Amino acid sequence: MKTLTREQTAMRTSMISIGGNLFLCFVKLFAGILGKSGALVSDAIHSAADAVDTIIVMIGVKLASKAPDAQHPYGHERLECAAAIILSLILGLVGLGIGFAGAETILFHEHSHDALEVPSRLALFTALAAIVIKELLYWYMRTKAKSLDSEALMAIAWHNQADALSSIGSFIGILGARAGFDILDPLVSVIICLFVIKTALTIFKGSIDKMVDRSCPPEMIEAITAAACDSNPELSIGQFRTRLFGDRIYGEMEILLPNEITLAQANDICRHTQETIESQFENIKECRVIPVSTNK
Repeated sequence: MKTLTREQTAMRTSMISIGGNLFLCFVKLFAGILGKSGALVSDAIHSAADAVDTIIVMIGVKLASKAPDAQHPYGHERLECAAAIILSLILGLVGLGIGFAGAETILFHEHSHDALEVPSRLALFTALAAIVIKELLYWYMRTKAKSLDSEALMAIAWHNQADALSSIGSFIGILGARAGFDILDPLVSVIICLFVIKTALTIFKGSIDKMVDRSCPPEMIEAITAAACDSNPELSIGQFRTRLFGDRIYGEMEILLPNEITLAQANDICRHTQETIESQFENIKECRVIPVSTNK
């Protein structure tokens, strides 16, 4: 069986997310209009935004997979983070729009004193089905994102999780409205807005961290250092610096060598250490190993 590349896996995963979200968008919009549920209509808009965001991520992944060129000798991996940042901004705007619509309905209700329309059972059961589908999409996307170490796919996963929470809120709002608390349906739209904005901020922060050369997590640094030492038990490591470049890692490791060692021996040790590290960690794009004299 042919093994898919990272780009192919990301594209296939994204297409599944787009298909699921477009299906939910139309179903929730249809049920929300017929079932007289503003929360479910807001939920449908959220699902549509999920599909649009996934298309943006697909473009980012495609561009990030391009080989290095003369103008971009270190590659294009950061474009995937750029796509995730755009996604977070769109998600934040969608959240504000949902909250504004819900708040407007509440304020209109308070001033008019008219009873709000009660959502039907169609809206109630649609919201329940959406919760199950979105939660399945979240776990599928999350698993793929972790296997590929993709910030952009993880952003889509969290977007799907936010949509699942949105559907839970819609279900509670519709159920409450049918029980006589008609204000609960638009109130849930405002609560959904807060969840969506929080998710957008989380995605934005994670992507920015990878755009500003943040170092690897301490456990990753320890694992790389341990692999280097295992390749040569007598190896003594000095300073080791890492930086995240999109979903890839660049490293610079100093190894302490005595002055008595020849230049050829030093080069062999450095080359062997570098090859060991880069072969054991797929997300390391380059790890430079620099010999440093132990004698002052």
